[in-house]
Amino acid sequence: MSDLASLAASQYVSLASYRQDGTPVSTPIWVCGYESGLAVWTVRSSFKVKRIGRNPAVTVAPCKLRGEVTGPAVPGRATIMSDEETAKLRKVLARKYGLMGYLTVYGSRLRRGKTGTVGIRIDLD
Repeated sequence: MSDLASLAASQYVSLASYRQDGTPVSTPIWVCGYESGLAVWTVRSSFKVKRIGRNPAVTVAPCKLRGEVTGPAVPGRATIMSDEETAKLRKVLARKYGLMGYLTVYGSRLRRGKTGTVGIRIDLD
């Protein structure tokens, strides 16, 4: 199985983005395959979005709910998605994660509105 396929099939991945001083910061997050890469979904005002805006280099590794890495890390480049792409991503995530995905996406929309969250596309190196 390729890195892309195994990461897309994972329940969670550890997404590491980098501070200005180069220190990696890892976050366990839901993931799905999206077009020819991966995609994750997060709050627009999160620090990971700000870090990726400054430095698009990331590493992605399969992990457990609490962030315990279970496989090799793969480098990639992250891009913040448009509102239209994020809307499509929400549907993909809701399908992958079933009832929990639907409730999470819908609850977030009620709490933050349509533009309170953003998708992050990850193209593996």
